Amino acid sequence: MRIAPPKTIHLKDYAPAPHAVTHVEMNVVLHPTRTQVETTLHVKVREAGQPLVLDGEDIEFVSARINGDEVHPVCDSSTLTFDIVPHQDFTLSIIQTCNPEANTALSGLYLSSGVFCTQMEAEGFRRFAYMQDRPDIMATYRVRIDAPKSMPVLLSNGNPVDTGDAAHGRHFAVWDDPHPKPTYLFALVAGDLASVHDSFTTMDGRKVSLGIYVEHGKQDRCDWAMESLKASMRWDEERFGRAYDLDVFNIVAVSDFNMGAMENKGLNIFNDKYILARPDTATDTDYVNIERIIAHEYFHNWTGNRITCRDWFQLCLKEGLTVFRDQEFTSDLRSRAVKRIEDVKTLRARQFPEDQGPLAHPVRPSSYIEINNFYTPTVYEKGAEICRMLMTLIGRDTFRKGMDLFFERHDGEAARVEDFLRCMADASGQNLSHFARWYEQAGTPVVTVSTAFDEDAAEFTVTLRQHTPDTPGQSNKPPLHMPIALGLIGEDGADVPLVTKENVALSNGVATLGKAETTLTFRNIVKRPVLSVNRGFSAPIILQSDASDDDLLFQAAHDGDSFNRWEATQTCARRLLIAAYHNTPVDVSALAEALRRTIQSSALDHAFKALSLQLPGEAEIAAALKTDVNADQLHESRARVLASLVGLLQGELLEQLEATRDHGPYVADVAGTARRSLHLAALALLARHNAAFSVAHAEQLFETATNMTLESGAIAAVLSSDVAIVDQLLTRFYERHRDDHLLVDKWFMLMAARPAAEAAHRIRTLTQHEAFTFKTPNRVYALIGGFTGGNLAGFHAADGSGYALLADTIITLNAINPQVASRMATSFRSWRQFDAPRRARAEAEMRRILTSSGLSNDVFEIISRTVA
Repeated sequence: MRIAPPKTIHLKDYAPAPHAVTHVEMNVVLHPTRTQVETTLHVKVREAGQPLVLDGEDIEFVSARINGDEVHPVCDSSTLTFDIVPHQDFTLSIIQTCNPEANTALSGLYLSSGVFCTQMEAEGFRRFAYMQDRPDIMATYRVRIDAPKSMPVLLSNGNPVDTGDAAHGRHFAVWDDPHPKPTYLFALVAGDLASVHDSFTTMDGRKVSLGIYVEHGKQDRCDWAMESLKASMRWDEERFGRAYDLDVFNIVAVSDFNMGAMENKGLNIFNDKYILARPDTATDTDYVNIERIIAHEYFHNWTGNRITCRDWFQLCLKEGLTVFRDQEFTSDLRSRAVKRIEDVKTLRARQFPEDQGPLAHPVRPSSYIEINNFYTPTVYEKGAEICRMLMTLIGRDTFRKGMDLFFERHDGEAARVEDFLRCMADASGQNLSHFARWYEQAGTPVVTVSTAFDEDAAEFTVTLRQHTPDTPGQSNKPPLHMPIALGLIGEDGADVPLVTKENVALSNGVATLGKAETTLTFRNIVKRPVLSVNRGFSAPIILQSDASDDDLLFQAAHDGDSFNRWEATQTCARRLLIAAYHNTPVDVSALAEALRRTIQSSALDHAFKALSLQLPGEAEIAAALKTDVNADQLHESRARVLASLVGLLQGELLEQLEATRDHGPYVADVAGTARRSLHLAALALLARHNAAFSVAHAEQLFETATNMTLESGAIAAVLSSDVAIVDQLLTRFYERHRDDHLLVDKWFMLMAARPAAEAAHRIRTLTQHEAFTFKTPNRVYALIGGFTGGNLAGFHAADGSGYALLADTIITLNAINPQVASRMATSFRSWRQFDAPRRARAEAEMRRILTSSGLSNDVFEIISRTVA
């Protein structure tokens, strides 16, 4: 049991370190249980007379020397303190050891399937060697790695400068990184790995050697990753003028990794699910994610590495900006309209619930207990939306000028959000001090829209009122500065020219909101138009509109903005689903007709049609209902609406099912991905009305599929069908792929999402399965994360069995890997939305976690904030 709350770190308390390290020489002698790390730190004295305090955790101090003379620092469980150090710059040599084999937290240096690898972000370096483990201490590194010859691959940051034999059947490699970097970007890998290689010539003529290292036998799954890497390098040159700056760029894929990937300078380490792809083992979604995540980590070379964060409160400066950049990359390579819809769906599913719950925090938080808990959708996805709003407000070309200025001024520095905004302000000539509130205020703004039409005056008035609800620690929030893109659609389906009565600039149809209420009056409007507001989701808001269902259906048929055309259909469906939950009779015929027009339109691509058929899920409706939700009632009412809807669309869906059958070899291109997505979306809807036909089709598809998209997608489409053959398909999938760990993860995810009776009991039984282990993050995310995030009725079971399962999982994981445990703990974040009996059971389980022994800071912070 925790005796006292841990220390809270505050942004306001930031102070520069009295000492800096400018260069590090390192000799790492690898051993599974006792790796020896000898570091020589070149220390710059900034403030004489101050002690030098280094961070260290779970490592053993051996000895230390200052300028060659032995010294005896004070060593405790988290620091190494040198009370007296020279007043002039000096060198500090330290010998320390660590135990990679015992490191189940996967932070610092650890072993993954016999391969030594590191994960240093955010504060893992202190589990490897004593150092000022903070992002504003940037140093160059020269690293010598000594390992047995049975580990032929020895990698670190920078460029390779030397290799050779060492004593006792060992060998060494030396790497030199000339670019200053903080400790969190340090990386080391050693092991027996296979590799594929290629090269890329930068726009300034540098030939870069590219390497991807994987387990033996997986080399044939690396082609897509390599092509994605080269596409990323090319795009960053063309869009942002950023060329790569080392002679080599390496990627290593490992199966044990807490995150998706890590942008270490010149040596990216990836969770292998985001590298390995072959048509028979990876889905279309896997291909897109690999392309996107490789781009994201590569783009960090400039937004994160060359310019890093002054402190961890500035995390959004690298993550939000780089997510924005990878979104733009995918939009340029694929469908911009489809990508925008997908990003908003992700934002609403992951970030909006966070913003509306007990874990709400600003994009730049003001305090934290454990920084690993702030790698959140708010920092990443909402952070990206802020960058997108900036580009909308100042224009794409001016945004590029601001980025150029940011790179010019801050290359090689640890920067702040203020530095980034100042560059954008200077490039645009705009005052962005009001806009800066987006970084400071938590919560999702609610914008209420009302309209009035004066036929005699030929005027159409739009009033927009904004309000950001209270969140923990923040109330009575001032208005935000945001761009709202809008249009008026005439009766012929074309946009009406926007001529305002007031002196309000509408550049490219974008209104700028900065006050609590803004009114726009448009002149020369002869007939009442249909308002299309927040086009392209120009601001990350919750929109409350007085638009009628008829207006929305007209938008769904005619809106020239792809996002709002999709959004209109979703809004109609959301209203119907909410009404059905409240047992109000609903008529789905108008929505069915709108979807019919979408399906049959030759002007819309398959991917857009597929997204239109994916109607709001249970979690989205629960969020809209806000309180006293009965999960079983919600599950059943939604199922009824979908069944009625499909009853009216069965003919059209069957036509699409036939028209989108796969022919020829698999290609991971835009057209093929879109075609398969529509096929599976149609099948999933048909399963709601005609289970026997759909399951038979899924079984045939499962047996004949030549790619994993259709093989696994066939099962996923019919999971909600209460037919015995679905369980048989799941069993056959496991037997077919039990030797491939990534496909076993897919099987666990399918099992987790199966909405069968006593779902929590079934998931608990699966934790005893031969293939399950709590020590592998991907396995936990697949089974437990798949259950809590993709099986709302099962997780929120009335008897509390889902909550008990999650609590037991968190307590177990806390002793193995606190980072993974805290990520699982965020599944409780929406507990207050549900009815009183469920709330009572959820609260009891969270309090049980808080009283468990040995609770980590990671879990304590999440659970204590959630239950407060």
